[in-house]
Amino acid sequence: MQSIKEIFKIGPGPSSSHTFGPMRASEYIKQTYPNATEVRVTLYGSLALTGRGHLTDMIIKKTLKPLPVSIEFDIKSPVQHPNTMRFDVFENGKACASHTFVSIGGGKIERDGEKALDGDNIYPQTTMDEIHAYCKKHHLGFDEYVDQIEGKDFDTYMKAIFSAMIKSVKKGLSKTGVLPGSLQLDRVASALNQSAKSCDDITEQNALLLASYAYAASEQNASGGTVVTAPTMGSCGVLPALVYHYYYDLEYPKGKIIKGLKVAGLIGNLIQYNATISGAKAGCQAEVGAACSMGAAMIAFLQGQTNSQIECAAEIGLEHHLGLTCDPVGGYVMIPCIERNAVAAQRSIDAARLAKYLRNVKKNRVSFDMVVQTMNLTGKKLPIELKESALGGLAIVVPEHRTQK
Repeated sequence: MQSIKEIFKIGPGPSSSHTFGPMRASEYIKQTYPNATEVRVTLYGSLALTGRGHLTDMIIKKTLKPLPVSIEFDIKSPVQHPNTMRFDVFENGKACASHTFVSIGGGKIERDGEKALDGDNIYPQTTMDEIHAYCKKHHLGFDEYVDQIEGKDFDTYMKAIFSAMIKSVKKGLSKTGVLPGSLQLDRVASALNQSAKSCDDITEQNALLLASYAYAASEQNASGGTVVTAPTMGSCGVLPALVYHYYYDLEYPKGKIIKGLKVAGLIGNLIQYNATISGAKAGCQAEVGAACSMGAAMIAFLQGQTNSQIECAAEIGLEHHLGLTCDPVGGYVMIPCIERNAVAAQRSIDAARLAKYLRNVKKNRVSFDMVVQTMNLTGKKLPIELKESALGGLAIVVPEHRTQK
């Protein structure tokens, strides 16, 4: 497994696979071919089907500017991975290079069949069972294990991630109006936050505050703003909402929360390595489901739970998102994505609470590794219509052009 730095990355929304990944591919082309005079890009699969709503074409043209760029949306040619794109490079009218990229989720890309271009594998243990055994042998918590692997500069990186998460929520809360695109969806984070503050019941108030933070980061993402992949941009509201809530409302120390984020990152890393975090490959169970699992692990850690309880929380968080489809209305990361982030943030806390007491009364028959394997198998069974193609589910039932009530 690679560094957790590849799980948490700061970049432009609204989609890590459809925006951030194509941006990085475009950067490679621009840096590698400084004498290029034209670039022709062909988008396939999910990138072709939902690329316009995800701003794929916009980010490619913006990154390659001032080069003239033509983009073809090819929805017919079969590809092995749904997030495939080809860049043909020209110098003075003559073809000089062609590269095929795959955006595998979380902003990570592969080029011409090579493995992800983002770094070396640094984790010798690649399953939860292996990590558990290692930590038990060396008397380590999951956060200490991460520190041992990641090295000295990791704290500095994670402090930047913490700050970016906080900022994404603050910016989202500060804005009102309508999100870009044909859905004409109102921003509601600020209004939801105000409603929360007027609640008399503290339990209800905390739940609504948490939801407003998830809406805030997700609306920031939907508008093309800067967010953190956690593990993707489609699920970028879950962890930042929890971080913001536990830091500002519940007054947990920043250092403790950053340790919790390390544990969350470890969970996301395991999911990506052993399955996927791409909605186009396995549906939203791989994005919001993974984020809920990460959030549950973080909350369990913050509550002082054991490694076994943390694993149980992560397992619950993912297991009960199995089969969750990715069916964005109009191809935008808005419906059902934004609301789904708010619900998953709540479920992260519920999963951690349940794990805390379940592990006191029974052994877990279903391990985290088992659920990750199941998610991967389930994703392969989901039809393409329900995997970020906007060809099924809510995407065809909910009218794209409709006045809000």
